[in-house]
Amino acid sequence: MKSFDNSDKHRRFRPSSKSGFGGVAIGNGFNVNPDLECLQCISAAWDAGVRYYDTSPWYGLGISERRLGLFLKDKARDEYTLSSKVGRILEPREDFDVTQAIWKGKMNFAYRYDYSADGVRRSIEDSLQRLGVSSLDIIYIHDLSPDNGDFGKDWLQYFEAARKGAMKELTRMREEGLIKAWGLGVNTIEPILKTMEVADPDIFLSACQYSLIHHEDDLNMVFPKAAERDISIVVGAPLCAGFLSGKDRYLYEDEYPAGVKEKLAALKVIAENHRVTLRSAALQFCAAPEVVSAVIPGAHTVQQAVENAASFSEKIPADFWTELKQKKLIADNAPVPPA
Repeated sequence: MKSFDNSDKHRRFRPSSKSGFGGVAIGNGFNVNPDLECLQCISAAWDAGVRYYDTSPWYGLGISERRLGLFLKDKARDEYTLSSKVGRILEPREDFDVTQAIWKGKMNFAYRYDYSADGVRRSIEDSLQRLGVSSLDIIYIHDLSPDNGDFGKDWLQYFEAARKGAMKELTRMREEGLIKAWGLGVNTIEPILKTMEVADPDIFLSACQYSLIHHEDDLNMVFPKAAERDISIVVGAPLCAGFLSGKDRYLYEDEYPAGVKEKLAALKVIAENHRVTLRSAALQFCAAPEVVSAVIPGAHTVQQAVENAASFSEKIPADFWTELKQKKLIADNAPVPPA
């Protein structure tokens, strides 16, 4: 397969600020979160200056998009950046059992995969209806990845369908001005590297791959190649689904990988010694690389939204980062924020 020729470059769109809002929790990720609580949370994020919001049809099978849309309906469309995803088409079904996923409560929708050109158009139209907005800025092709349990060993077949369908259609939509940018939203690096070889993406949502706990793969394999193409990275799950901010879970799995609890304990000790909030350190670490255009921690309460937004401006001494590198808790070549 020939590598993509990027000789005809265009200026790639980036969110206007690095502090963003991830929509998993407002889609009843991990818990049934009340409508009012979620709306108040989004409002608190807005009041704290957050202007980039990411969601997906998959998040609560439509719940995240509907809740976010209820808030955004009173905001001018040019005041914020909005991204959603394609790859799954939702179909009304009140008896659908989604217990294999992290979504809690009653969903009332089933889903089917569709990475075709027509599927992309259909998915975006459906998202616009659920959100109640006239346009989306960024579209991510969602979960086109070997860790997707629905795909098993067949993920490359889905990738090929997306290469022929979704990727070409999204490039066409960008050229038509219907969207500003497109990429993948995935939890592994293999699809990102492969997409850069065969298509012309602008931005990737790389989740689970860049955090204080685990970052070497993105840092050494993805970031340099993306920077060469002026492609930016949005960091998803920067707190490891709450692991770095006090939640008793690590990412989206039921089990803890070897060594992560020990690393967390070591990070906490150093943070306490330097009087640094670990959540702030985690979010600023993710925002430090030049190639990163946004960091999107999730939230479903006012307190979480306010704390996340404030974390990007907390002063962290240079000695904190120096000690993390000395003790091999972060990579020597990992960018850190200025003191």
